[in-house]
Amino acid sequence: MTQNEKILEKMVQDYKNFDEVKAIVISGSSTANTCDNSSDYDIYIYCKKDPDVSKRREIALKYSANPEIDNHYFETGDVYYFRETGKPVDIMYRSLESIEGNIRWVWEEYNACLGYTTCFVYNVNKSKILFDRDGWFKELQEKTKQPYPEKLAKNIITKNFNYLKDVMFSYYDQLKTAVQRNDYVSVNHRSAAFLASYFDIIFAMNRLLHPGEKKLVEFAKQNCKIIPADFECNVNNLAVGDVSERIQSAEKMIDKIRVLL
Repeated sequence: MTQNEKILEKMVQDYKNFDEVKAIVISGSSTANTCDNSSDYDIYIYCKKDPDVSKRREIALKYSANPEIDNHYFETGDVYYFRETGKPVDIMYRSLESIEGNIRWVWEEYNACLGYTTCFVYNVNKSKILFDRDGWFKELQEKTKQPYPEKLAKNIITKNFNYLKDVMFSYYDQLKTAVQRNDYVSVNHRSAAFLASYFDIIFAMNRLLHPGEKKLVEFAKQNCKIIPADFECNVNNLAVGDVSERIQSAEKMIDKIRVLL
């Protein structure tokens, strides 16, 4: 066991003493084989309500000299670095109702989003349980291990592919307008949205859960059996290529997927 793992084990012992805490898991790059030297520990604490802030600060100060407690930029969270090793730790407090609701809405009721549809399902699926008070998280996780629902895949593909170009005010339309205006902020914003739906389609076509926002090209190349021609080249050109070539790249990406569909 590494020094970081020993510290993490002690930390979990502290957090599990909160009565409202149902489960503690680690997810993110640590459990997806994508971590590197700069990767943090992504700790999810599932609870009936957020634990007391002052008590959370007491725990954090045991392991860090200068923790940031109770931020609300995304989910309620505490972030800090282990005093002894400098390992970054990102603790997120997640309500039981919110995660159960997301799994039900997406995985059981087959609803699609514009991009990142199955990210929470992936997060639960890949989590490593550190504490599970009465087996609640294991039961939730088992739901995500069922075969990929065919109806969900169809809904994701249909919704996201249509909005790439085939409907009014599509991402393609918005990107084209932004390029014509030389509105570089909007070009990047629309390119990112286009890519979010593009990857949602690819992962749904392969019946793979969406892993999130990092290292998507590498993930797709390693795990997807169905992948568009010139995939990496077109993605990179749309993401960081010359603004004048973005429309052409988007058209190629749409055409290559349309062939597969």
